[in-house]
Amino acid sequence: MGSSTGRRLPVFVITGPSGAGKGTLEQELLRLLPDRLELAVSATTRPLRPGERDGYHYWFLDDAEFDRRVAEDEFLEHVVYVGHRYGTLRSEIDRIREQGRAPLLDLEVEGALRVRDEVPGSVTIFVDAPLPELEQRLQARATESSGEIGDRVSLAREQKEQAGEFEYVVVNDDLADATAALARIVDRELSAAATMSRP
Repeated sequence: MGSSTGRRLPVFVITGPSGAGKGTLEQELLRLLPDRLELAVSATTRPLRPGERDGYHYWFLDDAEFDRRVAEDEFLEHVVYVGHRYGTLRSEIDRIREQGRAPLLDLEVEGALRVRDEVPGSVTIFVDAPLPELEQRLQARATESSGEIGDRVSLAREQKEQAGEFEYVVVNDDLADATAALARIVDRELSAAATMSRP
């Protein structure tokens, strides 16, 4: 597919509070639509966790490299989240579109709002879950300290109040139902974009 067509593809932005199950939903969505979507790999200054790979889970950068890329306007958006920096490289969006797929971004709420305002035609989706489930999922994560879990629970409460800022809200209280709802949104938006791009 040519680059001019690729640039018309919408950018799908999925956000929501920590513990809502965004990552699991995205993997299910990518499994269902492998030829239509691709997850953009974000950059971060946080350390690698066990089992993670640079360039696959994240681009792991030190603060100096992150600063250099910010100064050269290489980021579509970048935020500080729980003491670490995260950002979406513009080159990732271009790379995915050039391959004829729509970019899928997994962002914190602040970054998602920035992309919504920066990228015309972006499709924003807020993944939510009942608060008791969010707390239970966060407690079950052995990779985070109890203090960090407490911070994330407090932040999740605040983020849930911002759901109305986004075009779609999907409640992840059942994985199959939530995945099907996401797939319907993507199919609808890609079909609409294809219609609009016809001469």
